[in-house]
Amino acid sequence: MDKLEGYYFSGLLSGCFLLSSLLFTKITHQQKDPYMDEIFHIPQAQLYCQGHFNQWDPMITTLPGLYLASVGMVKPAAWLLGWSENVVCSCGMLRFVNLLFNLGNLYVLYLILCKINCKTKVSSLKKILSTLTLYVFPTFYFFTFLYYTDTGSTFFVLFAYLMCLYGNHKCAGLLGLCAFFFRQTNIIWIIFCAGNVISEKLTEAWKTQLKKQDEKPSARGSFSEAMEALVFLLQYCLSVRNIIILVQLTWPYITLVLGFFAFLAFNGGIVVGDKTSHEACLNFPQLFYFFAFTLIFSFSHLFSPQKLKDFIKSVWKRPLIYMALAGISVILIWKFTHVHKYLLADNRHYTFYVWRKIFQRHELVKYLLVPGYLFAAWSLADSLKGKSVFWLLMFYSCLLAAVVPQKLLEFRYFIVPYLIFRLNIPVPSVSKILLELALYVAVNIFSFYLFLHKTFQWPDSDQVQRFMW
Repeated sequence: MDKLEGYYFSGLLSGCFLLSSLLFTKITHQQKDPYMDEIFHIPQAQLYCQGHFNQWDPMITTLPGLYLASVGMVKPAAWLLGWSENVVCSCGMLRFVNLLFNLGNLYVLYLILCKINCKTKVSSLKKILSTLTLYVFPTFYFFTFLYYTDTGSTFFVLFAYLMCLYGNHKCAGLLGLCAFFFRQTNIIWIIFCAGNVISEKLTEAWKTQLKKQDEKPSARGSFSEAMEALVFLLQYCLSVRNIIILVQLTWPYITLVLGFFAFLAFNGGIVVGDKTSHEACLNFPQLFYFFAFTLIFSFSHLFSPQKLKDFIKSVWKRPLIYMALAGISVILIWKFTHVHKYLLADNRHYTFYVWRKIFQRHELVKYLLVPGYLFAAWSLADSLKGKSVFWLLMFYSCLLAAVVPQKLLEFRYFIVPYLIFRLNIPVPSVSKILLELALYVAVNIFSFYLFLHKTFQWPDSDQVQRFMW
């Protein structure tokens, strides 16, 4: 970071903290009491604040990472500043912990962007604007102001990824453990970090082999390249020496994965607490929802007349492949669409209206969306074509593992894979970043306006209800 860029980033950090603090004050003033999932998280954190670490709400499904981190932050602050017990673990103070985590996310996002693009010349303006844009990513930014696990969970995942990129794998493993304690499914992104290391080693070995054999690699992103890479991967893994090298490189992550399996055996599943409402299943359409979600929020990068023409050309050249993909997609939607009871019952979430207004409009709608899903998937893959085939294999595998087992359609589950995708595409032009930023700001204004000013009540309850992600 040069001196001028450092000034720019300091200004960005200060400005984001000031604006977020003002918005935080407004939200906390209007919604003083715990809301939605906060009715579980805040009382549990308050029990920890009081030293009751052996008491646990059985409705909570995640490990106590958020509560332990909160106590570790607010207790020393209370001791130094002389705050009373009522203030130190109040609803507002606990929410403020997430505001601090999100400032950390701002810094980590910036560092990851710099590291990934260190070999290409990217202007300071692009890096600063890209960081700001990702910081205000609507689904991500909204939960900064509520006491949910998402902000802290994302912070530790991104921090682990940053340390992995810098080759500090022991530190990445420790941060991965913290991420796991915030949300158990983060083990997938710890595996992704290991896969990032392995993909670099495999790419290096493959290039060396091609040079020795004086062969030219297939076109990047082609089907033949993928097949050649799979064949090489199988051959590489047949060597015990190669396996030992990979284990030596990734042992901190392997240790975490082994610990995860021990946790599964001890706990009887990935969910702690209320297992009945969070059962895993094969919900393959979740992958299609993620593609659509990504296309909408990255439309300035993924959609253009030229992209559409290139997609049509690709379909024209390979009609049988796309017909097969469309057929498989239809079968997956037909046989593996699962609808969670919460999706149909809770009209406070945007997903309730997405499902009712789009997917329930007609039985055929979910099938008619298949061409759009294919375009979104193609455009996403096209944006990542600069990555190695082994990196892509690991990313897509982790994406499948992260979204497909989820029965509930919940946009929060897309935050980490979306950010990792967005961080790894080439930094776009300033005009595209500004267009993306304008979309995010508009969506945030709309979301916070609905949350603060368009309240409603259920017939059987006196409590104020609010719309949210």
